[in-house]
Amino acid sequence: MFIPNTPLDQKEMLAKIGVSSVKELLSQIPQDLLYPVLNLPQALTEQELTAHIHALAEKNKPLNNFIGAGIYEHFIPAAVNALSSRGEFLTAYTPYQAEASQGTLQTIYEFQSCLCALMDMDVATASHYDGATAAAEAVLASLRITGRQEIIVSSALHPHYKQVLDTYVRHLPGVHITEAPLAENGTLDLEALKVLLSDKTAVFLLQTPNFFGCLERAGEVSDLVHKAGALLVALVHPVSLGVVQTPGSYNADFAVAEGQSLGNAVNFGGPGLGIMTAKKIYMRQLPGRIVGIAKDKDGHRSFVLTLQAREQHIRREKASSNICSNEALCALNAVIYLTLLGPKGLQEVAELNLERAHELAALISEVPGFKLKYSAPFFNEFVVECPVPAQDIINKLEQKGFGAGYALAGLKGMENCLLVCATETKTEADLKAYQTALKGI
Repeated sequence: MFIPNTPLDQKEMLAKIGVSSVKELLSQIPQDLLYPVLNLPQALTEQELTAHIHALAEKNKPLNNFIGAGIYEHFIPAAVNALSSRGEFLTAYTPYQAEASQGTLQTIYEFQSCLCALMDMDVATASHYDGATAAAEAVLASLRITGRQEIIVSSALHPHYKQVLDTYVRHLPGVHITEAPLAENGTLDLEALKVLLSDKTAVFLLQTPNFFGCLERAGEVSDLVHKAGALLVALVHPVSLGVVQTPGSYNADFAVAEGQSLGNAVNFGGPGLGIMTAKKIYMRQLPGRIVGIAKDKDGHRSFVLTLQAREQHIRREKASSNICSNEALCALNAVIYLTLLGPKGLQEVAELNLERAHELAALISEVPGFKLKYSAPFFNEFVVECPVPAQDIINKLEQKGFGAGYALAGLKGMENCLLVCATETKTEADLKAYQTALKGI
């Protein structure tokens, strides 16, 4: 919190505690640990600063963006930011004094309601830090519920999510992570998964569409996982639920997502919005908070925190999580976005994403030397095998004004593979221009 103390305020406080300066106050701290003196330029007037910021902004190179890989460029209706920028929303913070924060509680309640409908699940929490931490928290809940110690994930799980999950569990005694391999079509090898699942498996983390954009056979995976007595955590792309089956329809125990694509801009990759939902039976294992409806002493409707299994309210070792930040403004954008679109609008957006991605995939496949790596049905993005390292393609297309995609060189055997994304923001002309640029190199 910023407290604007004037020089006179500081002088009075220092005199009160018996020191002459802030430097004397900090004298016991070794000099090399103190924050260095900043050599800042002379202060600018508002007009000069505005001109300076504009000059910096003009150095940005605009790119026609075809990069996805977990953060997606979608059209955001003007009403989303117009409403969420209102003072009563923008300046409201997390409701520590819940009964005095009815507006904030109501927006969280509506957010939870939208998520339950979207995911087809029983309960949803107030938002989490991002999709990766929501997925990791669902896995931790599954470990507590089952009492088992083996985690299985798909090898097509987003690599950054794997890193976050590993950070969460690496020091838990006996807990280990196993990866299930892919079939040639880019989806899970179900026979291999069947062999890996056992009475030691606590949870399987399924991403669909997976990191490569391929849609998994979620119903078959769910049956195998539950037959082994394990729990299923489904990690989904929320926009895809306009056209593909919901986590609730294939009996997922927890369903999580990155909610950035719901009314939140790309913003250089953040902030994110962690979505977490579950079956009602597991409600008390959810981290964070759940807002519900009650009545006040006069019988009027009121919103309350009905579940608060988070670090501020429960002793550290008893809390279900110590990392469950509510991304309130991002969640507000998401609920406004979903409300504006409604089920029909979300379906139309999802269909456009599906169409644009398949149209672009077909155009790229026409360019000599380029082909799709996987044959499975896909949503939003897909993997292209290039005749040269993918980073070379990215560098060359950047000179032509395109963000060509995400290079998969960090994954074994995929040095020449490029993950390409096309959302509803792309026009037919954009897709043809991408193909033309690719032919030109």
